[in-house]
Amino acid sequence: MKREISKQNDFFESSDLTICTTLCYFGYQIETISRQISSKVIFSIKKDEKLDELIQKYWAHQLLVEPMAFFNCLKEIKSRIYSSLPNN
Repeated sequence: MKREISKQNDFFESSDLTICTTLCYFGYQIETISRQISSKVIFSIKKDEKLDELIQKYWAHQLLVEPMAFFNCLKEIKSRIYSSLPNN
């Protein structure tokens, strides 16, 4: 999976659905979902003092999740993405 992470100002931004789902699982909220021209979405999550450590643990494969709770977070995020699609 290609890592596309950008850190700007007070927000962590990424187009990686899995890392954003993981952050939500651990209590973070997606502040905005913006759609790019390439039909990619960019998730913005407010930074705090613990976010960088959690992201490092994610990339180091040091996190464990409860599968059903993780899947529910994923479904919620996908629902937000699809509900923000423009009507064709």
